[in-house]
Amino acid sequence: MIQLTAAGKRFGPKLLFEEADWQITAGDRIGLVGANGTGKTTLLKILAGTETVDYGAASAMKGITCGFLPQYGLELSGRTVFAECLSVFEDLRLIERELESLTRDMASLDPEGEAYRVVADRFHRLEDEFRNRDGYALEAQVGAVLSGLAFPKEDWTRRTEEFSGGWQMRIALAKLLLERPNLLLLDEPTNHLDLEARNWLEQYLSSYPYAFVLVSHDRYFLDVTVTRVVEIWNRRLNFYAGNYSRYLEQKAERRGQLEAAQKNQQDKIRQLEAFINRFRYTATKARQVQSRVKELERIERIELPPEEQTIHFSFPQPKPSGRIVAEFQGMSKSYGAKRVFEDAGFVIERGERVALVGPNGAGKSTLIKILAGIESVSSGEYRLGHNVEPDYFAQDQYKELDPSVRLLDDLGAIAPRSTLTELRTLLGCFLFSEEDVFKPIGVLSGGERNRYALARMLLQPSNFLLLDEPTNHLDLRAKDVLLESLREFTGTVVFVSHDRYFIDRLATRVFDIGGGQVQSYPGNYEDFLWRKSSVAAAEAAEPTVVSDAPGNAAPAPDPVEGKPKRLNPIRLRQMEERCTEIEEEIGRIETEIADHEEALAVFVSAEETRRVSTLLDARRAELAALLAEWESLSRAIEETR
Repeated sequence: MIQLTAAGKRFGPKLLFEEADWQITAGDRIGLVGANGTGKTTLLKILAGTETVDYGAASAMKGITCGFLPQYGLELSGRTVFAECLSVFEDLRLIERELESLTRDMASLDPEGEAYRVVADRFHRLEDEFRNRDGYALEAQVGAVLSGLAFPKEDWTRRTEEFSGGWQMRIALAKLLLERPNLLLLDEPTNHLDLEARNWLEQYLSSYPYAFVLVSHDRYFLDVTVTRVVEIWNRRLNFYAGNYSRYLEQKAERRGQLEAAQKNQQDKIRQLEAFINRFRYTATKARQVQSRVKELERIERIELPPEEQTIHFSFPQPKPSGRIVAEFQGMSKSYGAKRVFEDAGFVIERGERVALVGPNGAGKSTLIKILAGIESVSSGEYRLGHNVEPDYFAQDQYKELDPSVRLLDDLGAIAPRSTLTELRTLLGCFLFSEEDVFKPIGVLSGGERNRYALARMLLQPSNFLLLDEPTNHLDLRAKDVLLESLREFTGTVVFVSHDRYFIDRLATRVFDIGGGQVQSYPGNYEDFLWRKSSVAAAEAAEPTVVSDAPGNAAPAPDPVEGKPKRLNPIRLRQMEERCTEIEEEIGRIETEIADHEEALAVFVSAEETRRVSTLLDARRAELAALLAEWESLSRAIEETR
């Protein structure tokens, strides 16, 4: 659909990339990755046709439609949200209006006349096109996308100019998804989405019928949506098959192969040079020496590209608090007639990392503000534990900073024992490099100041961190630094984040907030989803109500001993499908075990033997677990028959 040939692009004096050869075909699902400033957004604009290449060529198939969502900057006005989204179907709306006009014309014409035949023929052709393009379901399509992107129904009739920038970008995204272009270009589409909307967008893109290229700093989102990764690195485009996790593996493998090839080449060069130096002045070896000199000159030296620096910053640890950090009993919170919490009770203990999840407006930010002492409870009790010092990071934390102080000076004042190199390294982690570190805080954008405020907090952490969306405005590298520092943090953390990978790696408990209650689940977000689905499945499998007469319902009796137990048909089908999956997995693992056992029969090295033995033990353990699960499921299915 779109092809780049030896393409290159400069941004002022800086060369972003060169010699780029890339062909995007129908159905491609591509993640575009690279460090900040490497040219990802510029490359998306080139694909969209809003930027041109400085070298080489960019060409597109005739009739191709591209839809581009930038990171920010779109402003919509003049219509309601629903009407704005419906406007993408303007050509179908014109057809609909013409169909109405043709219907009126046919009603006034003689059915036997030539004019009627012409009008009827036009009507049937347009009506076929209208039906084939789902013209009768336009409103339903708009409603489904708006609901998926978390627009409440009452907001559908609000005018677009009433919404903030983040929600305006959601409206723009909704319009693009409804347009369904041949090539969808999304620049950080998850920036303005909460967790539920991200989950919906993941599912939408999984079934998107055309190609898309997206930039995202959400690892989980990339993992579940893309099947290819294109990386801008060292001013070149590098291509990888698979999702983001597979890209990381392949990148490490490629570097390992390149390092091995360079080592072999260096060994070869040293051998040639040793021979030349040894026999340079030996007449009988003159021809061999000359041959090796020429061979040495022909060798194209393998050079390793500069390795991305792995950054680790050791943050100071806080003084310990008591075992109980925060305790709620019968807590309620209201804003006028709106009830956010109702008789909620829970305890947060020292060292826990609690993720708050739930739909927008459920009360996540409210709970963090109560914990921070910014909001008070309407009724009930809230107690902080012994020696607990809360520290709150808000979404607009930058408002608390002194705008006149330079970044480096401000950090140095709160961490006088840190060296200049350490401070600059920390600022670099959070995307402040080179001359940026000497900027006054006041000249930074809101997102930049929030990034700086987060780095500043981590230099002097309290023992109870309350973080409201700390991953906003961070790239993958900065998220990794934040994640690792919080994983090593010995205090207690309560946080809100819309990044699935971040929650999964950090959380030790999940609070599900909604309906005025706080439900606690141990583990990370994956554990939380599994437990919720298990509860839902168990509820679906409960005995149904039987009734002898209308309005005279009674619980179904317990099954008589010896008779098969009844099981919900949906749950039964899930169990049967899982049995089939396990059988396939067992076959695959048994094949792998046989391969590993065969590999162990041939000695290569002690290191390889240890590696294969470890893999073999892991596969045997996995096989045992699968067999146990299969037997349990098979027994349960058999009991229902």
